[in-house]
Amino acid sequence: MTELSRHRPVFHSEADLQHNFARVLWELAPDVHARLEVPQRGSGKTEYLDLQCLGPEGRTAIEFKYFTRSWNGKAGTPVEDYALKAHGATDLARLHFVRDIARLERFCRRPGQNGLALMLSNETSLWAPPDPGRRRTRDHDFRIHHGRRLAGTLLWADGTYEPNTCSLRGTYSLKWETYSEQSGAGGEFRYLAVFVGSSAGGADDATSGQDQGTADVREALKRTDR
Repeated sequence: MTELSRHRPVFHSEADLQHNFARVLWELAPDVHARLEVPQRGSGKTEYLDLQCLGPEGRTAIEFKYFTRSWNGKAGTPVEDYALKAHGATDLARLHFVRDIARLERFCRRPGQNGLALMLSNETSLWAPPDPGRRRTRDHDFRIHHGRRLAGTLLWADGTYEPNTCSLRGTYSLKWETYSEQSGAGGEFRYLAVFVGSSAGGADDATSGQDQGTADVREALKRTDR
């Protein structure tokens, strides 16, 4: 993400983010092959991974979310004009991100497979903790603000809408990182990366996998900065 932000501090769309992430990945690790929109068939239905990375020692599935508020400006190398639209429904953004984590947990039961759920946003309310005095919202269990720990069974509207219930095997500590700083309202971009470890052996090791994955990513960034 550090390398990506040097040339692309803002993206036009989620597809734009996916494409450029894969490009920078190839530049930093040419022995890792990236595949977009890879079908995963099972349980009578087909799901698609945003990005499947095939490396010499295993595979990493990555799910992307690019959620924006309105912002207009110039950024990047070369400089481009951006006109980002406001997506608006932050409750659904949280729901879909948590669902990405749950999907990755299913995929990571396969040997040699781990995953990464990645959200990039300039919507402050996603990373800011809710006001303690605020009325409880229907997406309360799905909050993904900085410092939150996601775990267990998450209920939508206190369980009154069962189709949105989501269960996680692992425990995930959420940490939003600065991505880029642009001028004007909505010019601060941050990202949230959640690593899902492999549990092909049947053990629930998502928490330990997340810790190791975070350490691996930081070490890779250190090597890049050198």
